Amino acid sequence: MKIVKTPFTKLSAADIARPWLPVIIINPHTSQEIQVLGLIDTGADECALPAAYASLLGHNLQAGKPKEVSTGNGITIAYSHTSRIRVGNFTTDQTLIDFMPNLSVPLLEMKNFLNHFVLTVDYLNGSFSLEKP
Repeated sequence: MKIVKTPFTKLSAADIARPWLPVIIINPHTSQEIQVLGLIDTGADECALPAAYASLLGHNLQAGKPKEVSTGNGITIAYSHTSRIRVGNFTTDQTLIDFMPNLSVPLLEMKNFLNHFVLTVDYLNGSFSLEKP
């Protein structure tokens, strides 16, 4: 799987262009899935999704494993649920993903997602490439 020189995207006219990647989030227990744009976030330790996505995937948000998470906006509660992420023809193993009430965009992180790929970011030209070795 190879995604080459994908341009950064602005979600609105006032937004900054960022590395957004279309992915599919899957609940392995119900096979429910949603397609979202995830922000490639090399500073995030774990994948995180807005809390509203939990019910779309058939998860009961508060039945997930609760934990305190430190974010740029301070400490918040996250509820972890087993999920998978698919991009192209690659799907991650089942992993815990944090669903967060105060999060507005999906974040794709280092530990369970980006560590499967070679990520090249060309800030000068506003693009990124993702390759599965």
